[in-house]
Amino acid sequence: MRHGKHRFLLGCTKEHREALMANLASALLRHGKIETTLAKAKALRPFVEKIITMAKKAHLAEDSAQKLHYRRLAIARIKDEDAVATLFNDRASEFIKRNGGFSRIYKLMPRTGDAAKMAIIELVLGDDVGYAKSKKRNAAKAKKSTPPNAEKAKESTSPKRPKRKQKVVAGTVEAETTTTPDQSMPETATTE
Repeated sequence: MRHGKHRFLLGCTKEHREALMANLASALLRHGKIETTLAKAKALRPFVEKIITMAKKAHLAEDSAQKLHYRRLAIARIKDEDAVATLFNDRASEFIKRNGGFSRIYKLMPRTGDAAKMAIIELVLGDDVGYAKSKKRNAAKAKKSTPPNAEKAKESTSPKRPKRKQKVVAGTVEAETTTTPDQSMPETATTE
């Protein structure tokens, strides 16, 4: 069975897909931002983030053999020495403070020729905090996160009274008294 074996196949062979990811990654590392289809952008994101993680590890490593090892691993995947050199020499220090999420995808309008979903994928710098969340949304989250026991404690301090409902049955009004399960009052009472 193929459970848990999802990969971005992109409708091409393995060799073609590897070459495609290498070309897209080298363009992204050189320019910082590229426009491509949404499916390719989603496939490129984990590929390029692993390369950036290698650059981070190489930047933090003290052993020169370890640095060279990470650089060779990146060249084996991207196959563009200039793009790898740019990443490892210049850009690796930008990502040191970031623990992940080195790229961001923005969805665009569909392409006019074939209506393919388009996207922009860009590199995110280490000091970028992203979007600021609205105060309204944060207040709603804080309200939801209050423990349910706190509300029950407020209710338990006030005396509980039975609730009264009125029914109209054939011109007469019946009052029903409903109680909470912990009270021992009669279920219904009839008045006219």
